Amino acid sequence: MKNPTEYVKMRVLAAIDMAEGTTITERIRAVSELTFEDERGQRHRFTFRTIETWRLRYKKHGFTAICPKERSDKGKTRKVSPEELLEAIEQVKPFFRGQRFNLAEVYRRCIEKGLLRREQIAPNTFRRLVKAHELLLPDKDATDKLRLAFAKRHANEAWQSDTLFGPRVATSSGRFVQSKLIAFVDDASRICCHGQFFAEENSPAFKTALKCAFYKRGLPQMLYVDNGSIYSCAELTTICNRLGVRLCHTPVRDGAAKGKVERFFRTVRDQFLLRELDLSSIDVLNEQFIAWAEDQYNHRHHSTLGMTPLERYALDRERVQYLPPNQYSEELFMMEETRGVGADNTFSFKRIRYEAPADLRKKTLHIRYDKAPTGQKAAPPKRIPVYYNGQRIGLAKALDRIANDRPPAPLCDHKNPNSN
Repeated sequence: MKNPTEYVKMRVLAAIDMAEGTTITERIRAVSELTFEDERGQRHRFTFRTIETWRLRYKKHGFTAICPKERSDKGKTRKVSPEELLEAIEQVKPFFRGQRFNLAEVYRRCIEKGLLRREQIAPNTFRRLVKAHELLLPDKDATDKLRLAFAKRHANEAWQSDTLFGPRVATSSGRFVQSKLIAFVDDASRICCHGQFFAEENSPAFKTALKCAFYKRGLPQMLYVDNGSIYSCAELTTICNRLGVRLCHTPVRDGAAKGKVERFFRTVRDQFLLRELDLSSIDVLNEQFIAWAEDQYNHRHHSTLGMTPLERYALDRERVQYLPPNQYSEELFMMEETRGVGADNTFSFKRIRYEAPADLRKKTLHIRYDKAPTGQKAAPPKRIPVYYNGQRIGLAKALDRIANDRPPAPLCDHKNPNSN
């Protein structure tokens, strides 16, 4: 019996007191030989271990401890999201034109085309989820409404990002390293906002890819990432807060939560990585990938959308917010710290004294700088932009003790290229 009711369990526990035997072990063993009838008249037997577990729970926690509990994830799949199922079903629907949908046949087609894997989802689970979420509705309008439940309505409302392990690529030293693809996919249009291979998966690599994605496709309202260290660092949080992008992290070990980018990675594996690629360098690999993503993937008809990702993205082009086109936009991706300015109009940063670019004595300012990559010796930043009250004042300079004898320049209004 898969989930016996508390009625059956109490009958089993009551039988222990009446069973023959001088010890509790002997009485439980005797009960394990008996047959019990449930509310439906069906007869069941239970093992010694099962009965012993019920007895200990009842003795320690009382009646509530033996009451059946519903799984917290009942009705949900832990490996495949309803969104992924819908996309797979949409791609095999043409095989059933003019025919009645057979769930077993739909499942088989999804497996054969590589849209789903047997280890991901069993046939019974597939059938249960399709019925629960009504993924095979004959009415097109109803299907369109269902799609909206799993997708944002407009481009750049949300992006999904993740990392995919790519092929081994030659480096300048002659060694081969495994490349990592960092990609960004728009939730509504499925467009590949940007993708780039790197030799290492770290914060500088992610920041480089993120910067390219923002310049190419504008700013998303939300960026959806997992809980890896490169996605949880202070640098990424600072950048997103400064640009007004909401940074969201998926639940731990919930890959299905990023269904769009995971589906994109499957396409990358099946269509791009199976090609004969030139792996002589990371740069050459990226040239091939960008050409494939921009010229083929973004221009290919998407069955769920009914158009290409680029066409769907273009429908919301007027809603897209792009980065400000000025010479200081690179500073939006820098780290930021607060510093107090002394009476001599200087401040300290990483054990070096710097001069403020204007008269900011006894005031608190914000400085921005590029963080040194992990594992590399931290060198003094080449540029340290200074912001005060949300306005860019200028660049800080390493202290020149001779020139510092001159009075500092007065603080005046500066045009604000970036908000703080």
